[in-house]
Amino acid sequence: MFRLLRLLFALWLTASGVFLLSRSLPADIILQRLSVDEISATASSLQQQRIAEQRFRHRLGLDIPLFYFSLPTAATHQQWQWHGRHNQYHRWVQQLLHGNLGRSYRDGQPVTTLLAAALTYTLPLTTLAATMSVLLALWLATRLAVHHQIRLFALRLLYALDALPLFVLALLLLLLFANPDMLTWFPAYGLGEEAELVNTSVLERIGTLLYYLALPSISLILVNLPHLVIQMDAALQQERLTAYAATARAKGAPEKQVIQHHTLRNALLPSLAQLTDLLPALVAGAVVVEVIFALPGVGRLLAEAAATHDYPVIVGGVLLTALVRLLAQFLTDGLYLLADPRIRLRA
Repeated sequence: MFRLLRLLFALWLTASGVFLLSRSLPADIILQRLSVDEISATASSLQQQRIAEQRFRHRLGLDIPLFYFSLPTAATHQQWQWHGRHNQYHRWVQQLLHGNLGRSYRDGQPVTTLLAAALTYTLPLTTLAATMSVLLALWLATRLAVHHQIRLFALRLLYALDALPLFVLALLLLLLFANPDMLTWFPAYGLGEEAELVNTSVLERIGTLLYYLALPSISLILVNLPHLVIQMDAALQQERLTAYAATARAKGAPEKQVIQHHTLRNALLPSLAQLTDLLPALVAGAVVVEVIFALPGVGRLLAEAAATHDYPVIVGGVLLTALVRLLAQFLTDGLYLLADPRIRLRA
């Protein structure tokens, strides 16, 4: 319970810091979001333009103090002042407690609606990449522990793969497998036309979605697979030298059975901690692959929000990423208990 409260406090502190930093930027950066059409339609003079800007600030809630108090500044000769609950931060916290993340500066849509729509594309991508990364890491690490003749070559290949950034891997896959001059096995971008899925079954829609998500998910798998396999391989090599593994071999158990039934569970314990960083890393990697492959997911939404200073969407994305990390920590704790029930007694 104490750990949950500590994680929730860290989540609130992170979101509050992003909110206060975004709202403390100069006002002219925010006012750049006021469209030219809106100014020209309501402002034929300088005075009318200022009135239009004031209305715009009021619509965004920027015409009230930022926090509960204002610190004294030498530039404006402003003294310390208490504003009470009538401030932007208090209003934002009240909305947040009711599940309201505000509205986008660009089109005025609720941030929760934008994130929910983007999650319908990002969630299958990250779930597929996380599942396949873990399964492939388990399979490959156990095979390397049994087949020592290929272990050194495979580890060198994994180290080389780990040195490549995500955008390089994504572009290489795009040039190799979605290029008319090379191979056109997969689509280069997007998720296809909606009209093509009107009269199709559920299985056909799932197959089409997997077909378009193949290269993005492979990119995320390849960038996360090396450190998962390397950590698991090191743990397996250490467990192979223990006394209980030697006892199992002395009883006539083959090496494959020793790995799968004796050393694998203990080797998983140090590797489970990587799951805490795996899910947030996949969410961060989705920003890159969704931009490269033009997928309408959370990553592309946050990239466009950062480019257009759409701060409510950015704060919502930070909250979402923090929630994913919180979920990953609870998932890791649960897997620890499944792998070794004695941890419950120690806790």
